[in-house]
Amino acid sequence: MQLLLNSVLSIVILCTLSCAQSKKIVDEQHCEVCIKTINTFADTLSDEDKASAEKIEKTFKTYCSKVKVDSKEHRLCYYIGALATSATYAIGDLSKPLSWGIPADKICRERLAKTNPQICDLKYEKQIDVNAVDLNKLKVKDLKKILTDWGEAADFIEKSEFIKRINEVKDKYIKSTTDKNKKDL
Repeated sequence: MQLLLNSVLSIVILCTLSCAQSKKIVDEQHCEVCIKTINTFADTLSDEDKASAEKIEKTFKTYCSKVKVDSKEHRLCYYIGALATSATYAIGDLSKPLSWGIPADKICRERLAKTNPQICDLKYEKQIDVNAVDLNKLKVKDLKKILTDWGEAADFIEKSEFIKRINEVKDKYIKSTTDKNKKDL
């Protein structure tokens, strides 16, 4: 009886340890701005530049100076320290691992996120396909975003008013899928 109890207890302990050591499922949106930006930047580098951390730092500062102001990428550059107005300087946490050939997702999720967790809080806004979604099921916030993205007035109170306005002006901003199908033929 004692032997059976010990074997069951050891099996439970082994299962607990193996479950605790299993890897977490990686969320694709976690650090998405950082990963995309660093991959885009790395694609612009020559093989010679990729080997030098100093050249990577200099080139990344130049890259960030050309990024659109008030974009997610600009905010990332600010957090890393590649802008003149940045409060921190963590470009070394980017340039050295990149020169060693470490992938962007590891640089973002493991290196940069430790120095500044806000880096991985940056996320792209989800794009809403007006033709594919039922407008009645969207939140007023999303309906308002659709109209403001199009540059239309969005000063309504009722959800039905937002939906009515989107349906009135959507032909100006969205090409129907039937037009695309005709062009493909």
